[in-house]
Amino acid sequence: MLVSLNGGRGAADGVAVPLSPPDLVESALAAVAAGAGEVLVHPRTPCGRESLSPRVVGPLLEAMRGAGVLVPLSVSAGIGTEPDPAERLERVRSWTVLPDRAVVHFAEPGAEALARALLARGVAVDAVVPLDGEGGAGAEPGPGPLERFLAWPVRDTARIRLAVELAAADPALVAGLRWLPPVPLLLFGRGAAAWPVLRLAARCGAATRTGVGDVLHLPDGRPARTNAQLVAAAREVSAAMGAATAGSR
Repeated sequence: MLVSLNGGRGAADGVAVPLSPPDLVESALAAVAAGAGEVLVHPRTPCGRESLSPRVVGPLLEAMRGAGVLVPLSVSAGIGTEPDPAERLERVRSWTVLPDRAVVHFAEPGAEALARALLARGVAVDAVVPLDGEGGAGAEPGPGPLERFLAWPVRDTARIRLAVELAAADPALVAGLRWLPPVPLLLFGRGAAAWPVLRLAARCGAATRTGVGDVLHLPDGRPARTNAQLVAAAREVSAAMGAATAGSR
């Protein structure tokens, strides 16, 4: 279970969203204690802007690891951190402290080159592909994100994971992923789609994620107070779906 600590959210999204390094460290520790096996964070400058600067990414990763967050740490390398693809590449190449993984959105310009640069530095890649028919803000015109991922020569399957963002829990879409390259699969949704997609992932045996970066409410509709609360709820939902699936065989 991956926890998305803050995503692209800001202070206006409520107190459940950790933004400062101390709050992110505290939230990561609590989420891991609740059962998260990976942590995804969007590093930010003191003024709250997402950043890939080594002066922002490095200290945050060191603070997390120094505080005892021992699970794999991922950072977002999306367009929200740096609009210019060339600048994103330079940022990644200038990192002095490396995350375990980085998230690359294949709907955004320069995704293939960015993923190659990360792999060359020893950083595993989560290749995000939305299957909602839209690439989202900053999407590159032309072939869709899935087509771009398939056209990209995936040679290091051990360090590449396909992270499919679903707008709805559509089993037919997931069934169509069986012919894709042999890479690990993670399914997730955002907002209203988050919990239905998490249930679908549990039925399919795919990895999944939760956290205030994706959803601000618990399965029963109550506002989530913390990432740890979301992780605990997600584990309960996944366990229930897994048991139901096993019982139907």
